[in-house]
Amino acid sequence: MSEATHVASGKVREIYALDDERLLLAASDRISTFDVILPTEIPDKGRVLTGLSGFWFTLLRSIVPNHMLAIRDDGRSMECRRLEMLPVEVIVRGYITGSGWKDYQATGTTSGHRLPEGLRESDKLPEPIFTPSTKAEEGHDENITRERAAELVGVERMREVERVAIELYTTAAEYARGRGIIIADTKFEFGVDESGRLVLGDEALTPDSSRFWPAATYEPGRSQDSFDKQYVRDYCETTGWDKTSPGPELPEDVVVRTRSKYIEAFELLTKIPFEQYLERPSGPGVKATVLVRPKQGILDPQGEAVANALGHLGFAVSTARVGKVIDLDVEAPDEATARTQVEKMCEQLLANALIESYEVEVHG
Repeated sequence: MSEATHVASGKVREIYALDDERLLLAASDRISTFDVILPTEIPDKGRVLTGLSGFWFTLLRSIVPNHMLAIRDDGRSMECRRLEMLPVEVIVRGYITGSGWKDYQATGTTSGHRLPEGLRESDKLPEPIFTPSTKAEEGHDENITRERAAELVGVERMREVERVAIELYTTAAEYARGRGIIIADTKFEFGVDESGRLVLGDEALTPDSSRFWPAATYEPGRSQDSFDKQYVRDYCETTGWDKTSPGPELPEDVVVRTRSKYIEAFELLTKIPFEQYLERPSGPGVKATVLVRPKQGILDPQGEAVANALGHLGFAVSTARVGKVIDLDVEAPDEATARTQVEKMCEQLLANALIESYEVEVHG
């Protein structure tokens, strides 16, 4: 990347500066467990993370702006706006699991939330809860209370973050449930832009930042199957590894099964075949064509001129209607959503409702 300057490395991503206003986030195929980067990579994992983040950024941008500018043709690199990132990670939990389950077993609470008695592991919570944590440069993040988070970013900002994060989770969880995936919990990271607006950054609702469970096999009272690095964690637990660096090499069957789970989650949620994404990762979700023409009974001088010219050339044409064809690349998760967006475009801009009619065709 000759046009970019490397500025930072994370467990998964390499970060490059493009200019004073833009960054490039390149998601590698590295995988970590127990906060240790393993020596074996999972092929295409970075492309799944970038493509799925792009999908969610597009779907949820009416709730809050996000930092995405474009996905590059390699499928793993995303051009982003620079932000001043907030010094907390934002976790929204819809189900009791993971560290939240451990806290609940010990104290009946998690991150300052008193939860109902008698919950079982993996139970759905009455309402999603906001559980912030600190960002650790190394090692484990630490769960903190809302009050502590407010001390770090300010009371009003934290209220905004909590409201937006819960709306993001609720909207995404409802969408995913309809596609056979339960989002048990997820992590968001926010920043502010130069005007002070809250902006969603980093990644969004991926198998690395969320717990995705298959809805078909969900059963409270136990841990759940998942669309993430479960196979990696399970294998590492069998090796006698002490969970310090370096981690163990992964066998081929664990790599293959983990890759397949990441891709399965991508395809279930986006309804885009992964191979199709690889062919055109930077492309729009849906193409649409709009035909705009004068309504019947409306004077159409161009149509009359065309009809007259064709008559002079010997063609038997009594009338002609002249319109315009507009081809659009629409950023939308599916054809139904794209059609709704294009019809709104027509009503507000592309067609004059008083004198013009329009037809919309969407074609994937």
